[in-house]
Amino acid sequence: MSQPVRLRFKPNSNSLNLDDLKILSNYCSYSYIENWLICALNWRTEARDKICRAIQYGSKYLSNGEPGTAQNVDKATSLARKVFRLFKFVNDLHALISPTPQGTPFPIVALGKSKNALMSTFLFLDQFVWLQRTGIYKNKEGAELIGKVSLYCWMAGSTCTSLIEVAELGRLSASMKKIEKKLNNTDKYQNQEYLLKLKKANDSTLALVKAVMDLGVAAGLLQLAPNKLTPRVVGGLGFLSSLISCYQLLPSPPKTKTP
Repeated sequence: MSQPVRLRFKPNSNSLNLDDLKILSNYCSYSYIENWLICALNWRTEARDKICRAIQYGSKYLSNGEPGTAQNVDKATSLARKVFRLFKFVNDLHALISPTPQGTPFPIVALGKSKNALMSTFLFLDQFVWLQRTGIYKNKEGAELIGKVSLYCWMAGSTCTSLIEVAELGRLSASMKKIEKKLNNTDKYQNQEYLLKLKKANDSTLALVKAVMDLGVAAGLLQLAPNKLTPRVVGGLGFLSSLISCYQLLPSPPKTKTP
């Protein structure tokens, strides 16, 4: 009887173990190894981007727009994050052209595709801002205009995300009420289907809070309400949003086995 494959690689480790790749090559096809590497590297890039984002907006909160060390850290991490997001627009572009699950209401499908298109545009245009800041793209005025358009796309994409999560919460709430009626007087927290819906509702609530915060950050960066959305407010919203993003990247806790 063959022994199970035991890997020493962990998603939050700092280096890939070559021995693990050898083990994988013996038990898996090359396509499986390729997908595994892509997922691992993508997870690391995403995690580093969110950590840098927390540092960036935390520094913005501390600086409150005033010159100094905190503002320098804000600008430096902002530029560094753009490297992690190079060609990241392909992810949303792929989601845009991918088919949606059957049974999804059309309004949610339309909002989801709009969100993918807007976020893909935002990430694509943001690359020109990076090119200008690094000196490759010389047109400063053009880069500033592109930067504003990209931020508007991000704000619109965050709005779509908020609407999607609100609609999803409504669907989950209706499903949970139906389950409660079926259970009558039994403990609903012992029902696996109810717990699954509850977890999805909690995840959607967290995603909604994050989307609203991102909406405020985008509006603040565009200076749509400079008196209310000050650099400190924008920094605080961005920092909290980054913490939520880091939390969402954490692996799910292992399921407890029922006797």
